Amino acid sequence: MKKISLFISVIILIKILILPSCFPPFEPKEQDIVSDTIVKEKVPHPDPADFEPVAIPISEQAVMATLFQQRSAEFRALCYQAFNLARIMLERDLRDDKVNSPRAIILDIDETLLDNSPHSAKCIKNQTSYPAFWDEWCELGVAKALPGAVEFLQLARRYGVSVYYITNRREHLKEATMRNMRELGFPQVESRHMMFRTAEAGKENRRLAVARNHHVSMLIGDNLNDFSDVFEHKNVEDRARITDSLRHEFGRRFIVLPNAMYGDWEGALYDYNFAISDSVKMAIRKQWLESF
Repeated sequence: MKKISLFISVIILIKILILPSCFPPFEPKEQDIVSDTIVKEKVPHPDPADFEPVAIPISEQAVMATLFQQRSAEFRALCYQAFNLARIMLERDLRDDKVNSPRAIILDIDETLLDNSPHSAKCIKNQTSYPAFWDEWCELGVAKALPGAVEFLQLARRYGVSVYYITNRREHLKEATMRNMRELGFPQVESRHMMFRTAEAGKENRRLAVARNHHVSMLIGDNLNDFSDVFEHKNVEDRARITDSLRHEFGRRFIVLPNAMYGDWEGALYDYNFAISDSVKMAIRKQWLESF
């Protein structure tokens, strides 16, 4: 087991070291982060066999996250903050005269540019969860843009920066998604700039396809997997550790949007085994809570 753990650690380290090859690193000037804020301790690993079934619909646990996205001014402020920071860092990158390749920005779509909280609300009211109603919601093409998203990307285009959308929406939702985004005013909503999910869920090959012919100024998403494959299928502890190791990239090349409704952060809680029952998922979530 020790040899396997060592091998996995070496692979992760290699990927982290390779990462800057596509995206030239910034050189942070500020004092390093305080050491006691770095995740070090071993987090508990819940055992589903220990839990009793409960009767409350799992969709009820999404109520507060959905309300936060739909009704809190703080959520809007966080979105504006992310895209304001993206503008500052893009303008900084544009001043780098050592860049000779065409510039590009890579973005996720769902909960990065489009607000899908009405889908979450629909699931809550019908006591169900994804993938229920997902295709129906996407085909409607009425998702709203997150605050600041359209304005930032329109500005990027005026600067001559290309925009590439890499999403894990399926190909059969492409037409409806593009219609929705065009109506909202997103730029470069064209087939060659829209990369939908086909065989693989991972986005690394699609990102590399853009990076082959572009200087990628930044990546924007709501899920760590939107930035690098070093985060994919990692447990809670490893996701935190890798995030800490790349802490100087966040707010520079990596711009993160808030999403408390869903994401790989949830899957990591139960080792990405979404097939377990809702009652077990709910019990595992509680097991992960840190109280006093």
